[in-house]
Order: sequence, then structure tokens, then C-alpha cells
Amino acid sequence: MEKTTKAIHTPYMSPDAYGALSMPVYHCAAYEFPDADTMIDSFTGRSTDPDYSRVTNPTVIHFENIVKALAGARDVVAFNSGMAAISAVAMALTGAGKKIVTSRHLFGNTYLLFTRTLARFGVVTELVDLTDPEAVRAAVDDNTAMVYLETVTNPQMEVADLAMLADVAHAHGAALVADTTMIPFVYADVKALGVDVEVLSSTKYISGGATSLGGLVIDYGTLPGFDTTLRKDLLMNLGAYLNPHAAYMQTLGLETLDARYTAQERNAMEVAGALAGMPEIEVCYPGLPDNPWHELCKRQFGGRFGAMITITLPSEDSCKRFINALGLVKRATNLFDNRTLAIHPASTIFGTLTPEVRRSMDVSERLIRLSIGLEAPADIIADLRQAIEKAVH
Repeated sequence: MEKTTKAIHTPYMSPDAYGALSMPVYHCAAYEFPDADTMIDSFTGRSTDPDYSRVTNPTVIHFENIVKALAGARDVVAFNSGMAAISAVAMALTGAGKKIVTSRHLFGNTYLLFTRTLARFGVVTELVDLTDPEAVRAAVDDNTAMVYLETVTNPQMEVADLAMLADVAHAHGAALVADTTMIPFVYADVKALGVDVEVLSSTKYISGGATSLGGLVIDYGTLPGFDTTLRKDLLMNLGAYLNPHAAYMQTLGLETLDARYTAQERNAMEVAGALAGMPEIEVCYPGLPDNPWHELCKRQFGGRFGAMITITLPSEDSCKRFINALGLVKRATNLFDNRTLAIHPASTIFGTLTPEVRRSMDVSERLIRLSIGLEAPADIIADLRQAIEKAVH
């Protein structure tokens, strides 16, 4: 069965009493059991019957099962945000004295989670250039719990070689964990490239146009005990399970993911090509043939390049003028809304970091991040061009 069909026709865990075509939203906290033994089996994990919606809910389980079918995973756990999912994975794999090897090219809150929050609990984070095999080999040792990366970094748009990272990580018994938010998991077989665990913000492409917050952990079954630790320890004790209404919205989002993503990526390619001809700016998009990550992106992600573009303007002031001049394009954070969005990462997402840290992360004050939406590409291009003209002249 093709993935687009699986996204729509993955069956419910139990038949609906009324034959509803869409999985009902189970907005309830607890569930009644017919007898003591059935209740015991549920609470001790000997059955899949839901016991309490903080850790099991039929609507969320159905969403997880669709993702599991699409990814070919051992298990999938849905959290209430991408950061909750990343935090749970990090806590499941690391501990005091253990090391994370990752890049300086990280989403701002992921960087702070590793270098600030987890550091308080004795976890060491070493930041290296993940595109440099020798630097990775020098950093990864037998004390390394995981090598972590974003498959396309936000906002630097860097792409690292997953197979190389997997070889180095696995040689020392470390897990390779990849944040695959930027290109949906259904389009890239990262398991075949050696990724042990995928983590992503389902708020982005999956939610169906920014309808809800969520995060996913996709476990490919290569790490002994990881699924047990994730569900029986982190999920139970952190209380960060996805809520049923968000699961319902994101289940609907999965049904239309292919249609929306294909259109957004096509729009991004057209927009990037049009802006690349403007001499006043620099355009970064891995779908452009002259992009340094183009060939690696083609090889690893099946010729898919995502719908995020960055442009570099002459100065920080010109970035502010650009943001202020936008008409159709929305001044907002988030990625892969149905609407095209623009943000100045250095002063917003990374705004609480010092200039020195931002420079070390290659977050330029001259950079604008664009998330390309579903509008007619000619309209997107027209608005961006007029804003650029006002920004640089």
C-alpha cells in the first residue's frame, strides 16, 4: 500500500461504535474497565487498553499508529511539542557524565536545552562541525551517548552526511538521532542511512497548516530498551503526552501532507529561483543546483528540498525595513504554515543569546528566514520583491 493511502486508511485500534470515518476525539481523562483483571492488565502494560489520558488515549494512539505505519518504525510516541520530544529523547539516552556530540547549527531552544538545561544535570555537550568527518571522529568516544543533528539546519540550511555520522556513532555504541522537521519523514528513508531515532516537530508540515502543536519520536528499534525507557519512564513521568484534539487535527494533516508538501516545495523552488536573480541579496535554498548541499540533499532525501528559504540582505537595518514592508507575507514565527511567513532569526528566535554566541552559531544579523506557503507563487514573489526593493534602496 502506498504511503498516501496508508495515511488515510490505517485502521483504528478498535472499531468505532457508529462507524465514523474520522477517528473520534476522545476528550476524556479516564476509562472504565469491566473487571479487576482487565484493569490490572491495562495499568501494567499487558494489554493495549487505554488507562489514563496522560499516557494513553485512543485518538493519540491512532495518530501514532499512522506515523508508525508510514515510517516502518518499531514505535512512535507523540508529545505535546517538538521541544518536549527532543527533551524526552535526550533524557532517555543520556545521563550525568554522558556526552552529546552535536553541531553549533541548532535551533535556538535545542542549543539551550543541551548547553544549559541538561548541563545542570551533568550532561556534557560537545559542539563540532558535523560536516567534517575528522572533527566528528575526534569528538565521538565511548562516553558519547548520542550524536544529534538537524537534517537541514534552521536557519543555516546546512546538510550533513547521515551515513558518515552513523558509522562514527555506532563504532562507539552511540545513537544517531536526527531532527527531521525540515523535510517530512515520509520522503526520506533515514533509517537506511543509519539513523536510530527521528525526532520532529509535528507542528510544522504534519499539523495541516499550523493547526496545533506537537512533536514525534520515531523509534526504529535499533537501541535496546529505548522504547521501554521512553514510554515507561519519560512519557509517564514528564506528563508531556500529546492532547487528543491536537492528535485529531494532525491525523487530518497527515491525510493531506503529500498534497500540501508537494505544492509548498514547488512554490519554494519557484520563489528561490526568482529571488536568486536579484543582485541585492543572497539566496540559500538546497533545491538550487549551485547550492553547496544540493547533491547531498538529493541523495539523502530523494530529491526533496523542503519549503524554507533564507535570504541575506546588506545590513540588519535593511532586514527590519524588509520585514516592515511586507504585505501578503506574514511577519510570524513557525514553519510550513499554509501562509508564507518571514522572520529575522537573530533578533527573535535567537534574540536572547549574546552576539558572540549568535556568531558562533552562524546566525547572521543580515539573514531573513522565509517559510513558503500555498499561495500562488507569483503573488509571493511580487510581495518579496517589493519588500526587498524598499529594504535596499
